[in-house]
Amino acid sequence: MPVTRSTGLLALGGIALAALLTVIGHLEVNDDLNPWALTISDFAVSDRGGVIDVAMVVLALATVALLYGLRRADPPRSRSARTAELLLGAWVGGLLLAAVVPTNEPGTAMTTAAYLHRYASVVAFLALPVSGWLLARRPTLAPTARTLRTLVLLSLALAAAMIWSAYPGDRMLIGLAERLLILTEVAVLATVAVTQTRRITPARGASAGVLLR
Repeated sequence: MPVTRSTGLLALGGIALAALLTVIGHLEVNDDLNPWALTISDFAVSDRGGVIDVAMVVLALATVALLYGLRRADPPRSRSARTAELLLGAWVGGLLLAAVVPTNEPGTAMTTAAYLHRYASVVAFLALPVSGWLLARRPTLAPTARTLRTLVLLSLALAAAMIWSAYPGDRMLIGLAERLLILTEVAVLATVAVTQTRRITPARGASAGVLLR
């Protein structure tokens, strides 16, 4: 199977598995937690080592597969292309760090670990949409450029809503804003992955003049 198609399918499988695990993680939490008022991290800390943490790792690995496919399909030649890949790497690093380092229990004082978790999440949430905007410039992603840009703008609006909720908004509906933000950002990854499944990279040694679809 061609590299880009296989990495796209692998990424889609990882995204689907991460989504399933996240749903299971919400159902398995025994505490009476409100998903609209509490973040996913609040749910995860109530079940340390549970499926939500695993879901974050799976999503990070799915992004690594996506990144590998991007490099094989269209090696970065411009500064914006290299920046997009670095930002995808920042998303991966932020996810992994947030999965390993717990936040604080809801209603308790913030610890050093909790601050580290928070800022790792912030880096991830901001890095992905900027990367998505830059990825939309790639010729290989031209068919989905408009979709990518629309998702990016929506995710930035939701990020602004989440920031407002976290500070002047007294955390009103912060859980809802975060879940919509994550859903939109994962949709960016899924859009790129679907595009990869529709593209075929010519085998090594094949004639450069032969284009396969």
